[in-house]
Amino acid sequence: MESASQDTLVAIANKDAWTAEDHRELLRQLVSTSDAARKFQSLLGQLESAESQPKGTAALKLGIARYMACRFQEALDVLAQATDNKDRRYFQAMSWKNLRRYDKAVEELEKAKSAGWDANEIDVEIAEALALGGKGEAAQQLLSKLESRIGQSADVAYLKGLLLDLQGLHEKAADAYEQARVADPHHTPATFRLAYFNDLHGDEDQAIALYKQCVSRPPINANALLNLAVLYEDAGRYDQAMICLRRVLASNPANARARMFLKDIEDSKTMYFDEDRAKRIARRNAVMDIPVTDFELSVRARNCLKKMNIRTLGDLVRTSEAELLAYKNFGETSLKEIKDMLTAKGLRLGQPLDEETPPAKPDAEPDAPSANEGLLATPISQIDLSIRARKAIEALDIDTLGDLASKTEPELLACRNFGQTSLNEIRQRLAEYGLKLREPS
Repeated sequence: MESASQDTLVAIANKDAWTAEDHRELLRQLVSTSDAARKFQSLLGQLESAESQPKGTAALKLGIARYMACRFQEALDVLAQATDNKDRRYFQAMSWKNLRRYDKAVEELEKAKSAGWDANEIDVEIAEALALGGKGEAAQQLLSKLESRIGQSADVAYLKGLLLDLQGLHEKAADAYEQARVADPHHTPATFRLAYFNDLHGDEDQAIALYKQCVSRPPINANALLNLAVLYEDAGRYDQAMICLRRVLASNPANARARMFLKDIEDSKTMYFDEDRAKRIARRNAVMDIPVTDFELSVRARNCLKKMNIRTLGDLVRTSEAELLAYKNFGETSLKEIKDMLTAKGLRLGQPLDEETPPAKPDAEPDAPSANEGLLATPISQIDLSIRARKAIEALDIDTLGDLASKTEPELLACRNFGQTSLNEIRQRLAEYGLKLREPS
């Protein structure tokens, strides 16, 4: 069987031109061939070295190969030089869709349909792209037409679920995904969405089972592999998590999320999480954020601290005796007063803080409305985040973008299972809204 698969793989690879059917057959053969990812990377390397600037059928063949390797922008670059037919238009559409350029995807899908691609199959893809692109009404209208033409199919049930999902009706969406899987147990989009639902709702065993189904047949869903890796890591099954991530990187070495997740998991294998220490850090942070005005100090000491911009206990602890005494009108009496107050709390001036402390709260104008008030009130549920990051911020009772932006990096990293990968993701999402995490003082 292995030899037959190899022969078929070689035969397809040697074709002058590829079509969508060749793409589907390649996927089937790669799954049944050992060391498939390495063989495909070798094939892609041969295609890329054959011609420096491929055109026509050669460009179409290379474009399909790059699409299969999840190198979507590079696929588009070469497909632009390919023979203009339904296959070129379809793979351009799929590349745009994976890059989340849904308007471009719809445009290319319409051209693929005009060139002869199956109309029902294209309309399913268009409806999905419209829904994901925020055009729910247009997607619903197209879905109604599809349903009247093809009846209750797995694709129709999946699209119903997707539209419900995007409206926040997640329980009803899950029911629709189940219906899609009854009609077609191997419907990958419905299976992935259902796995994601179970993942978010804490049914990790069911989520793992469904993600495993997603990655057992072509085309392999890279996001399913990434989410499965996270679940395996959370369960302490590091070797299985690393296998998932290496599968992603085997087909797409440039996948930044997979690389970062893999590094996190490698670190996790040697990392010890000290829950008591995390609690001590949280308690210490709370103390350090107390305003100095909450303590009974003399008027002279208060005024000096205010003029030195020492607002919190954390600011004070980080200041040395010499810095205080160097300030005008700050004498030994005020110094003793402050040292006695700190000693009562087990602290001292100039104390090195081995544990991170939160920044001082900035002076605010409580009556002045913020220009970003509406943006900061955006619900966190509307932000595109990975499951790990979403779970972590839910554990911190973060409900809005404003809540998230008010956190510091140390506060996020103190949350269990929140690593550098999740931190980088949070930074990126905030940057998209012109925001950033609060800076430690």
